[in-house]
Amino acid sequence: MSQEILKHVEQSSLKEEPLQFEIGDTVDVHTKILEGEKERIQVFTGVVIARSGSGASEMFTVRRIVAGQGVERKFPIHSPRIAKVEVKRSGVVRRAKLYYLRERSGKAVRLKERRVDRSKAK
Repeated sequence: MSQEILKHVEQSSLKEEPLQFEIGDTVDVHTKILEGEKERIQVFTGVVIARSGSGASEMFTVRRIVAGQGVERKFPIHSPRIAKVEVKRSGVVRRAKLYYLRERSGKAVRLKERRVDRSKAK
């Protein structure tokens, strides 16, 4: 009984259009930021290195290099604060988690690009 109630509450917080991206994709995450009374969009660009969880608690981790230092942010997929996620390029990967990129630097961080025919995708 309680599982059904939790499932019903969780369904109400899920997005109708789930975000379409995969591990290894370079994405722009557009996040809504509140500054006083004003709201603006801040973009975080990086490589998706992990997805975890399920349902309303599903998260994804994006990693980028800023001034030679690695920065990672975790975002909830179904958060109303995320305006959109744009896929800039797709990487060829053979793993579900790309934590090995943490030890790499420079050109070694780059992933081989997956060629996708956009006309067939639509």
